[in-house]
Amino acid sequence: MRALVEDMTGDHPARPCVVLSNQADAGGIAWAKARGIPTEVIDHRPFAGDRPAFETAISAALAPHRPDIICLAGFMRKLTGGFTDQWAGRMINIHPSLLPKYKGLHTHARALEAGDSLHGCTVHEVTAELDGGPILGQASLAVDASDTPDSLAARVLVLEHRLYPAVLRRFTQGDRSPVQMQG
Repeated sequence: MRALVEDMTGDHPARPCVVLSNQADAGGIAWAKARGIPTEVIDHRPFAGDRPAFETAISAALAPHRPDIICLAGFMRKLTGGFTDQWAGRMINIHPSLLPKYKGLHTHARALEAGDSLHGCTVHEVTAELDGGPILGQASLAVDASDTPDSLAARVLVLEHRLYPAVLRRFTQGDRSPVQMQG
């Protein structure tokens, strides 16, 4: 989120209108507030077992800010088709693997366990299918023999901070052709 916001200056066609989290203590909330960006927090716990109600609360919190695009960054909640369909073609996410490989969690450990020689990250449109929307960009790097899940995660994070802003810049201009980067 920080990399996206920091890139949205000058000739960038987008500006942040709100930062929303399901965790009040998320570092991005304090960071955004310190920069004068409006924030919203919708705790998912009171909605246990009722994703549609949680998503209705998210929509209500977003409505006054009138976002054109939603960029997920570290939002670790699965969204239903009822929500994703409302934002079809206007919601993107970054995932720490070279999709379609390793949807879901523990991507770095899974890449190492599989003996992959390449790993990286993917920006994709969000659909109701977990990590299954159209790919908008990927950045890859060579896996080192000495990599651990933590070291690989740290190296991929550097790529995420380059890839996501580059994809968002193009996406806001209607360009959905995939971006490819090497690390």
